[in-house]
Amino acid sequence: MSATRIEKDSLGSKEIPKEAYYGINAARAIENFPISGLRSHPYFIDSFLLIKKAAAKANQDLGLIPKDIGRAVMQACDEILKGALRDQFVVDVFQMGAGTALHMNVNEVLANRAIEILGGEKGDYEKINPNDHVNYGQSTNDVVPTAIRVGVRLLLEDLFAVLDSLSKEFIKKGKEFDDVIKSARTHLQDAVPIRLGQEFTAYGLTLQKALHRIQDAAKEVEELGIGGSAAGTGLNTHPDYRHIVVEELNKATRISFRPTNDLREAMQSQRPLSEVSSALKNLAVELTRICNDLRLLCSGPTTGFAEIVLPVVQAGSSIMPGKVNPSMAEMLNMVSFQIMGHDQAITLAIQAGQLELNVMTPLVAFDLFFSIEILKNAMRVFTERCVSGIVSNIEKCRHYAEMSLSLGTVLNPIIGYAKAAEIVKEALVKNKSIIETIREKNLVPEKKLKELFDLKKLTEPGVHK
Repeated sequence: MSATRIEKDSLGSKEIPKEAYYGINAARAIENFPISGLRSHPYFIDSFLLIKKAAAKANQDLGLIPKDIGRAVMQACDEILKGALRDQFVVDVFQMGAGTALHMNVNEVLANRAIEILGGEKGDYEKINPNDHVNYGQSTNDVVPTAIRVGVRLLLEDLFAVLDSLSKEFIKKGKEFDDVIKSARTHLQDAVPIRLGQEFTAYGLTLQKALHRIQDAAKEVEELGIGGSAAGTGLNTHPDYRHIVVEELNKATRISFRPTNDLREAMQSQRPLSEVSSALKNLAVELTRICNDLRLLCSGPTTGFAEIVLPVVQAGSSIMPGKVNPSMAEMLNMVSFQIMGHDQAITLAIQAGQLELNVMTPLVAFDLFFSIEILKNAMRVFTERCVSGIVSNIEKCRHYAEMSLSLGTVLNPIIGYAKAAEIVKEALVKNKSIIETIREKNLVPEKKLKELFDLKKLTEPGVHK
């Protein structure tokens, strides 16, 4: 028996592996685009399948395709959603513009599996055709942007939970460290007292705000342009088709997707995807800053700040025995840099849309799915293997707070800025603390001195005289 079957398209004939569920379009893409060896994110494939299932339901209910074909396509979608045939989606993420190759890869796999369900053999497209049945009333130009939005929205749901957990862990640490007095630092120089808990609580609140921005952007991608077909005019679609498809997607995902009010706008502009990318980039910027702070705070342990200790997760050197590094923070830094780079690529791709179509959507899809995936995973392990195990070096923190020359700020309301500056300079020259210098000069009675330099009080609003 032959190990191949012959399929035809407008370019000619081609041998396809007999057991393959993909067809001639995907086979050509394998030859044309051996670029990265990377395949589409599972959520991206899932979103195609959810759309195809919803479209089959709508078209069979509207009498546009035979019911047995509609049911077979829907069954094929369900099987693959549960994990079957995942190796049959073979198109490289860097492919032809608009994602036609991947879209047809999906149509072919569904058609061939549906053919089998109806008792036929793969490649018998007289029974079920990838274009005429699976793709009825659809175009790459509305399906791919819709699939990106659906898949991104589903994956963001996972990211929301992870980011919320990280934010809450910082706030929890803020409460744990609330009594730990330390020196603040501005310009990386000694500043007035602050509590370690105040710093950590601020980190948590920053991440909460970043979460809200991403959630706002997620609402933008819930608007779908499915039903626009080739140019946003809805050619070859029933007037009720797009509403049924969106309703079915909502049932399947429990997310409130909505049909766009203007199919042309939804096809021309991929701004909602840019909104998500930008929000992720802004989160990455904040995560980078926070990670850099943690790396500074744990620097040392004998020649740096050493105000906190991060959990030890791995040996830090191949030559220096006993050395450990802030490895989880370094990892999250690198992931954050990657997110920033992806945002630039996505920005360039989204502005490259022309007239009725943006052909750069495959790049947008890959970078956006990859960004969400690595950021989600990185934040999860960072929370579990770093933040939750941070401990404070209370003595070291207190020592720095008491030695900070910026404690001279307390004297401003009493003797004025200029005279306070002289006290600071003298303390620096004599290598003494501000408190010691004030005591030596007998500027303030001892009882008043203790009141003025109650360090915890200095971490809250108030004028101290």
